[in-house]
Amino acid sequence: MSADTAPVTVTGWGRTAPTAARLIRPRSYEEAAAAVRGCGVRGGIPRGLGRAYGDAAQNAGGAVLDMTGLDRIHAIDADGGTVLCDAGVSLHRLMEVLLPLGWFVPVLPGTRHVTVGGAIGADVHGPNHHVSGSFSRHVLSLELLTADGGVRTVSRGTPLFDATTGGMGLTGVILTATFRLLPVETSLMSVDTDRAADLDDLMARLTATDHRHRYSVAWIDLLARGAATGRAVLTRADHAPLDALPARVRGAPPAFRAQRFPPAPAFLPEGLLGRTTVGLFNEVRYRTAPRARTGRLRRISAFLHPLDGVPHRNRVYGRGLVHYQFAVGRGQEDALHRIVRRISEQRCPALWAVLKRFGEAAPGWLSFPVPGWTLAVDLPAGLPGLGALLDELDEEVATAGGRVCLAKDSRLRPELLTAMYPRLDDFRSLRTELDPRGVFTSDLSRRLAL
Repeated sequence: MSADTAPVTVTGWGRTAPTAARLIRPRSYEEAAAAVRGCGVRGGIPRGLGRAYGDAAQNAGGAVLDMTGLDRIHAIDADGGTVLCDAGVSLHRLMEVLLPLGWFVPVLPGTRHVTVGGAIGADVHGPNHHVSGSFSRHVLSLELLTADGGVRTVSRGTPLFDATTGGMGLTGVILTATFRLLPVETSLMSVDTDRAADLDDLMARLTATDHRHRYSVAWIDLLARGAATGRAVLTRADHAPLDALPARVRGAPPAFRAQRFPPAPAFLPEGLLGRTTVGLFNEVRYRTAPRARTGRLRRISAFLHPLDGVPHRNRVYGRGLVHYQFAVGRGQEDALHRIVRRISEQRCPALWAVLKRFGEAAPGWLSFPVPGWTLAVDLPAGLPGLGALLDELDEEVATAGGRVCLAKDSRLRPELLTAMYPRLDDFRSLRTELDPRGVFTSDLSRRLAL
């Protein structure tokens, strides 16, 4: 086991609130147990590849357990479609291994650089939530290292499973997981693209058509105003069947190939991603998108993870990135309209904003998705008035019975949390019973009194 004796700076992907902690890298389950027992008075929190935007995997003055050293794939059932692997295995690596066998990861978030443990701890969702739900829906069981240093096998349908899936690492360290896979025939996607003139048009298209496709997501122009408010480019996709491929390549086994672009600069000056720059980008993106196109074959990475092709893309936001994501339920479309109009009126330079429909919620007590709508927005952390604006949006979301995504959050006020997550008291009670000394703790848990 390696450990940095001197505190090192740890931050989320958004780089908005760095704090110092001891970084511990266990290389075995025994070393992980020893690290938990030796966390000290400030406790510890497990961490994967650091793609949580906010402070969920930080622990100021305490320990952070880097679990990426535990990354073995133990068993793949190529007949039954399940995999047993360590929690430190990345979804990227799983795709590389599984695709040639005709299987795929059942749920992928906006980046493939997430560990299995992180995917379970945040109960991640993707553009197929309306069909496949969140990641925990496919998990059959997991092994959890708890605060006493013991290891529990946790099965779906139990309170500990529901507290752990979406529990942000606060019930223990996930060591292994067994989950179901998705069968696929090729490594390509068949993609339909069309433009929506405004938010009403976009929501009508999503409602009418997304049940026909496994994946459905819309990029939305949040700088457009007036009659064009909420205009968007909608893409829907399915895994391409073998007979959709040109005959010359049908015999090749499916393989995952990542799309790459030049790395982002180490630093860009504040204001470069201002309204004018982002407005021009949005205009070009909208105008160059096809009005309607069906069946285009694209690589999996190009459709599901276009931003992964730009290494360190979070640097382009200067001082940092606030990724604001909320969900509101069915019947709360008016709240979604008000929030989109509010962001547009403020002329927020949102370079990346996506709207999706959520299907049925997972049983996880702190799992984010609710049946309805979700909007995710990237914003420069240095934007004047951003904090006050997001506080107003939080109030709107809470009033509508919606919630903010904890894996993306870095600034939510704790008094709104109970309204957003009605099983919060159950989570707190189980956590107190399971971990009375508060061994597992994070900057997020202290900030929100989880």
